[in-house]
Amino acid sequence: MQPIASNGYSVFFNDGGYNALNSLLEAKKYSAVFVIVDSNTNEFCLHDFLSYVATEIEVEIIEIESGEGFKTIETCSEIWSILSEFNADRKSVVINLGGGVITDLGGFVASTFKRGIDFINVPTTLLGMVDASVGGKNGVDLGGLKNQIGTINSPQMVLIDTAYLQTLPQNEMRSGLAEMLKHGLIADADYWRHFNDLSKIDFADFDELIHQSVVIKNNIVTQDPTENGIRKALNFGHTLGHAIESRFLLKEKPLLHGEAIAAGMIMESFIAMRKNLLSAEEYLQIKTVIGSIFDKINFDDQDIDTIIELL
Repeated sequence: MQPIASNGYSVFFNDGGYNALNSLLEAKKYSAVFVIVDSNTNEFCLHDFLSYVATEIEVEIIEIESGEGFKTIETCSEIWSILSEFNADRKSVVINLGGGVITDLGGFVASTFKRGIDFINVPTTLLGMVDASVGGKNGVDLGGLKNQIGTINSPQMVLIDTAYLQTLPQNEMRSGLAEMLKHGLIADADYWRHFNDLSKIDFADFDELIHQSVVIKNNIVTQDPTENGIRKALNFGHTLGHAIESRFLLKEKPLLHGEAIAAGMIMESFIAMRKNLLSAEEYLQIKTVIGSIFDKINFDDQDIDTIIELL
């Protein structure tokens, strides 16, 4: 698959990505290399990743707990302290190996440490590959609210190795599908139609669907890097979805990001239909396709009140 040029960096895929990574490490002559992982990527991805990395510098590993609940300033503070203990300087680089939590948080850590050091994103989840891989948004949650603190700052490069998807449970794969569906709905009807019947998808070609999804998002963010216009379309499903996700972070069984966004897309499509921005037929198709992939979420009265407060 061909690399995708974004705002000042490129997204590389599979073997070509490791070649690009090693070339970058050699050219930049970094003083230190730090890899941020969570407990999952440390177990399932780190060994394979390091086997492809060619650098004479000793790579330091920083592990955090997995999950949205650790995407906080407190976690950032712990990482900043570790970087300081290892004498990281402006010529150091941070490699974020993980899902969207790791790339969001790690990008924010690097963007703020010593007023900004280089970072590289290596997303290992489907959600991270098709959503967090492009756009330059980094950040953490605050007080149960999603992405309240953050920066817009681009990585040096993004490496997408789809082999990491083999380590994911099915619910994580579904979570990533939500963003792929969104990209089709907001920008590419032909791409959306690929998902109208999942039984007809040839998963041997799934790499190409991932590549197309990144292209769609990249075409939008390169036109509007600071989200003043067209980029706001990428928030489809997220106005309600983020409120739903924030509410369920407080419950015993939190929702995955894509699960909340899927519900948000159905609800926002219903609102669009009521405002005559969508036909009833279009709304029904969106509801049917998304509903065939994601389980229905049950809300009690307290959930609804809290979600409204979070909007």
